Parts: sequence; C-alpha cells; structure tokens
Amino acid sequence: MATFTVVIPFYQREAGILSRALASVFGQSFQDFDVLVVDDESPLPAETELQEIDPEARKRITVIRQANAGPGGARNTGLDNVPAPTRFVAFLDSDDVWLPDHLKNAHDCMTRFDGDCYWASMQASDEFYYHFGMAELEAREGGQRLSDDPLVIEVPDLASVMLKNWSFLHLSCMVLGRNLFETIRFDAALRLAAEDVLFFCDCILASRRNLLCDEAGAARGMGLNIFHSIDNQSPQFLQQQFNTWEALDRLQKRFARRPKDVASITSYKNTARQQALWSQAGRVRRRSAPDVRLLARWAWRDPAILRTLVELGTGKLTRGRQLQGEQQ
Repeated sequence: MATFTVVIPFYQREAGILSRALASVFGQSFQDFDVLVVDDESPLPAETELQEIDPEARKRITVIRQANAGPGGARNTGLDNVPAPTRFVAFLDSDDVWLPDHLKNAHDCMTRFDGDCYWASMQASDEFYYHFGMAELEAREGGQRLSDDPLVIEVPDLASVMLKNWSFLHLSCMVLGRNLFETIRFDAALRLAAEDVLFFCDCILASRRNLLCDEAGAARGMGLNIFHSIDNQSPQFLQQQFNTWEALDRLQKRFARRPKDVASITSYKNTARQQALWSQAGRVRRRSAPDVRLLARWAWRDPAILRTLVELGTGKLTRGRQLQGEQQ
C-alpha cells in the first residue's frame, strides 16, 4: 500500500478543475501515493471528471460519493477511509494545485525529523495576498531552524503564534502523520468559516512535532470556493460570521488557562460580532429585512452581541453629533 493517501474534497460546477488538481498530484516527484476523492454531492460529478484520465492513474483513485456535508464533512469522510497501511495523509483542495516536490519535501522532513504535522508555504499570488510563507514567519517569530535547503523551522508554542495570525497555514499544504489522522476530525457544522482553523489548532496541540517548510507546496487555483464567494452583502455572511464566532468560542475553551491567547481570541470574536451587525444594518439600508431568527439565536448563545450592538449604535450617534457640531 502507498506511503501517502491524498484526500481531495470535491464540489465543483466547472469541468477541468479536478483534472487539473489530479494532474498536479500525478506530476509529483514522489510517486508512492493513492488518492481518495470525496464527491460531496458535487453538481459536476467527480466520475465525469475522471473519464479522460490515464487508466493506470485511474486505478490509484478511489471515489466516495456522499450527501452534501460541506468541505469539513468531506475531509472527515476521506480520513475515515484512509487505508490501514498509509503512513501520511496529505490534503488538496480541488481548486488548488501542488508544486512538483510537495510530497517529496513532506516525506523527507517528516521522516528525517520525526514530525507528526507538516505545512509547506503556499505559493505567493495576488489573489492570495494575505498569505505569508514560513521564511517571513521565522523573521517575525523566530524558532529553531532544522534545515537550510529547503528552509524548515520549528516554532515553540505554535498554537499561540497561530492565534495571532494564521495566514501562514493552508490545508492544501498540510500533511498529517498517523497519530493525528486517526484521531482528529473537522467540525463539519462550521462549514462556512473557521473549521480549518479549529482543525489546525487541534492538530498542533496533539502533535509531538510540527514542521514548517518554506518551500512552496501548493498554488491557489481558480474554482468554486465558498469562502471567497461570500462578502458582507451575501445572504450567507451572517451565518459565516456566526460560525466564525462559534469556532472562536470553542478555541477559547481550549485555551482557557492561557490569558494572552484568550485575549487574542476575544478580539477576533468581537470583530465577528461587529461585522455581523454592520452587515445586517446594511441590509436595512438596502430595504431588506435582517435575519432576525439567526440574530436571536446568536444573542441566546452570546449575550455580548447585544452589548456590541449598543456600542455600535452609541458610536454612530456620537459621530453624528460631532459631525453636526462641526457643520454648525
């Protein structure tokens, strides 16, 4: 059986996206892998995408069809079906592509340094402007350099570093060892936001050794991505912010005994509240009804959102009075 199992959650409408991702997998310099494609009730079935693939490559691909469960649910299905002899699991989003040495670098690092969890950098791009690589992380946070070529570092208390800014981590650049992929799962209910951050955190905390490689492992492709199709005017935005708050609340419980980390999480939670309320105010300005049911559910789970509402309203009233004074 293969050293790596590659897990690809699939939900796309356009032809050619899965084929492109798979071409980058079969173009790897390290070839000891099999592939699990989880068709998450995709509008374009995965099997349609595989009709033109090389027959020998097709023998190494297993397709699992399931009712739509979101990206986290699809990845969980992949993890639940990893063959027993597999040593490592590598994730690839169907709209991303791997660079040729991704699996080779991951295998070399994890076997050489006995790592449980590995991330490569995401290739820089204008579309992915907020991401930064491991060399920049080393410059910001320090850490122990394990290798120069490729640059591999280990950062003490990586979970706390991640909570400040997790833009150096990406699922398509992530590889897990057996003790993680057998035990840790995504919270599939958080399907519009933050499920990956919670998963990162759980893996980091459970891992004996987290390895960070500056060599780019993946490049962002162009396909359907639910996260990047939602803005503050989208109907799903309030649900996304609520799910983000839910994930942060769970993170806060994990870090309850670490005041500095709780402070970081509290700040993010307040940002989610503010963005949610501004989006609903925007709906009112556009003469659309706010989502009262979800707001009520949020307030029941998190009474602090009512305080945020008062603060935002008071701030707007104060700014209005200041502006009126200046005009007089």
